[in-house]
Amino acid sequence: MAIWWTSLSVFMKVLWGITLTASLIFVIQSILTFIGADGGDGGIDADFDTDFDSGSDATDLGTGGSNLYTFRNFVNFFLGFGWTAVLLSGEIESKALLLFIAILVGLLLVFLVMLLFKWLSSMQQSGTINIYKQAVGCQGKVYLTIPASRSGEGKVQITINNSIREYDAVTDGEALPTGTAITVSDVIDGNTVLVETSNSLII
Repeated sequence: MAIWWTSLSVFMKVLWGITLTASLIFVIQSILTFIGADGGDGGIDADFDTDFDSGSDATDLGTGGSNLYTFRNFVNFFLGFGWTAVLLSGEIESKALLLFIAILVGLLLVFLVMLLFKWLSSMQQSGTINIYKQAVGCQGKVYLTIPASRSGEGKVQITINNSIREYDAVTDGEALPTGTAITVSDVIDGNTVLVETSNSLII
């Protein structure tokens, strides 16, 4: 390893230094992202995490994964730049041409990653349900018995946008045992709905 390093020119040492540093930071970022850690603003940022946690729109160039000037994007740029320059250094004699191509690849990688974040964000947002606008009138069944006259909460499973969601539930009438067909008549809060018995058959 030492012999290989000392045999490199100053130019190649700089390229390898950039490449290995960017690769190490990228690996650390990936590990932190997969385990759900937040690197914070002072070091390794977690654009991917903050996009989803805050529910912000990634199409806004001032925030989240689509922000051009983020630490993650700088790492992505140098990752693409470094590996391209290192791998093509033996094929391209002109250093100027080599650096030009490496810069283009680095910028392309940043652009592709930004598109990926935008696509993931749009997929996440499309799956988000606004309970206040979409739950009323939906039908389902009681999952856990609902006490009478709002004396306690049970749970219901209702179908919204062709997907089954589970919410806490109360009722103004008699207790509703597990399996009772219900209809949502109102929304109490973001996690609780008001239900009443339904004449529809729920299987």
